[in-house]
Amino acid sequence: MVDLGLLDVPFRQDPEPRMRRVPSTPRPDWRSRVESYGLGFHTPDGNPYWDESACYEFSVAEIDTIEEATQTLHDLCLELVDEIIEEGLWAHFDIPVAMHPLIRESWLSESPSIYGRFDLAYDGSTPPKLLEYNADTPTSLLEASVAQWFWLKDIDRDGDQFNSIHERLIDAWKAQRSRLPDRVAFAGLGNLPEDLLTVEYMRDTATQAGINTFFIDIGDIGHDPTTQSFTDSRDGKALASIFKLYPWEWMTRERYGTLIPTASTVWIEPPWKALLSDKAILPLLWQRHRECPYLLPASFDPPDYDHVRKPRLGREGANMQVVRNGRMELATPGPYIGPCVYQAWHPVQRFQGRHPVLGSWVVNNVACGLGIREDDGPITRDTSRFVPHRMTRH
Repeated sequence: MVDLGLLDVPFRQDPEPRMRRVPSTPRPDWRSRVESYGLGFHTPDGNPYWDESACYEFSVAEIDTIEEATQTLHDLCLELVDEIIEEGLWAHFDIPVAMHPLIRESWLSESPSIYGRFDLAYDGSTPPKLLEYNADTPTSLLEASVAQWFWLKDIDRDGDQFNSIHERLIDAWKAQRSRLPDRVAFAGLGNLPEDLLTVEYMRDTATQAGINTFFIDIGDIGHDPTTQSFTDSRDGKALASIFKLYPWEWMTRERYGTLIPTASTVWIEPPWKALLSDKAILPLLWQRHRECPYLLPASFDPPDYDHVRKPRLGREGANMQVVRNGRMELATPGPYIGPCVYQAWHPVQRFQGRHPVLGSWVVNNVACGLGIREDDGPITRDTSRFVPHRMTRH
């Protein structure tokens, strides 16, 4: 189990912007260090994923700005979910009709929701801008909560960063413990290292919160038509509650998808997160809050301004197109087809030739941490590197 502990270090407020990318000497034993807490895919195919040859530094004032933006965006998203459900705005979402009552019920009953990650563009001077919200199946979690924390403690024992993710995850599970059954299944794709790492880390935090847990591969989830319950096909036992790192839009279209509304399973993340995991929320948020400094113009139809075309259910920067001056300048490959949204082109600021996207975490409805992925190009992809951060005190 991971036990981070907290060091409460006072910081002097500094109004001057200091966000910068600075070189950092990698720890001599960094490979064994990150592997010791589960990050085994630090160099996939010989290419760096975990990269501590540099870090990003922020002033306390900048961290406050990121935290405020994240909390504001999260609150606006929750307001939007409530409006969608109360006003019946289902037409904007490609969700099977049979799922609508379950989504509504999960929202009204406040079904357990643990975490989410906002992806933000930020340069240290202008307000952070929302690029998208990974509300259902966010990854890069252990990297943000554990790996970069131990990196910081190794290089600067008295240093600090925007990071209370680990403690808040445990507290979030404790808050939900009385609502959960005796055993909670943690499901993911066992053949995907990044997904497996996130599932096992979430399972670890739940275990530390006193919850009895076990892992199951998504492919081992079955269904008992007699009891209308999902089961562990390995032993036939019912699965009363499942944390799943598997998108709702995939689940509802697979073999047992039509059976989800009739089962009594408690899902984490809950069905209502299917709304926030759809990029349709970007134009809906813009329509309602054009005054918000953290939102970019967005629409369901191609606009006449420079923009990025994004598949509504796309992932990892796939199938995106950058259109400027009426011409497509950049396109990324991928498997995603279907409806798209259009968001104003907001180039990510370059720092030493790299483009960082800030993954700002929300746990149990509270903004609580930051992880950074950077790329040589303007679009963050599955090959983008994770780079740690720290807060300055001067």
